Amino acid sequence: MKRRARRWAVVPAAGRGERYGGRVPKQYERLLGRPVLSWALASLLAEPTIRAVVVALAPHDRRFARLDEAADPRVEACTGGDRRDVSVARALDALAGRARDEDWVLVHDAARPCLAASDLRALCAAVSGDPVGGLLASPVGDTLKQGDADGRSARTVTRDGLWRALTPQMFRYGLLKRALALCAERGRAVTDEASAVEMLGVRPMLVPGRGDNVKITVAADRELAAAILAARRGK
Repeated sequence: MKRRARRWAVVPAAGRGERYGGRVPKQYERLLGRPVLSWALASLLAEPTIRAVVVALAPHDRRFARLDEAADPRVEACTGGDRRDVSVARALDALAGRARDEDWVLVHDAARPCLAASDLRALCAAVSGDPVGGLLASPVGDTLKQGDADGRSARTVTRDGLWRALTPQMFRYGLLKRALALCAERGRAVTDEASAVEMLGVRPMLVPGRGDNVKITVAADRELAAAILAARRGK
């Protein structure tokens, strides 16, 4: 009898967020009274089919242990690296011996606090029978411009077929490990898991997600995320 694939989650949270420029790493900035990372973890823990959430932390991180979610029995931590792909690979290593190659791993940004439960369920349902996996993504709606060295618009880029990559991104455990190992072997740093998987010559599924699943990169993003979460509370 074929074994049923289980679900695990990984949250790379070792970054400093240099572009954000805050006094603390952006994943620990307060957002409606809670750290950003707390919101991200809570969205994953609300899904009962996720067996464990591994959070990859910076060395000597002393903030994580103070989060309410850190006390959840499904949450554990490991030491991450100086790049996202290194942190994800180390979190996958932490699951070795428990996760099987055919199991699913959902990788979610630590600084993406507005994941809706409906999007998470839609992603799991869409890719459950897929041999590769996929990611939440949002079609690009704005007009795109190619800038030149002088900061001027050189041309308009067609947006046909372009999507914004969101998270979670959900792939088979064994496949994602192989993809990240290949990128490390070739010295290629990747900004998301889908780009690593594409290196294996396969095509991840694009699952339409909400455009308000924002990632906090600069200070203004925190204000937007707060407004989104406050609006949901008011419903």
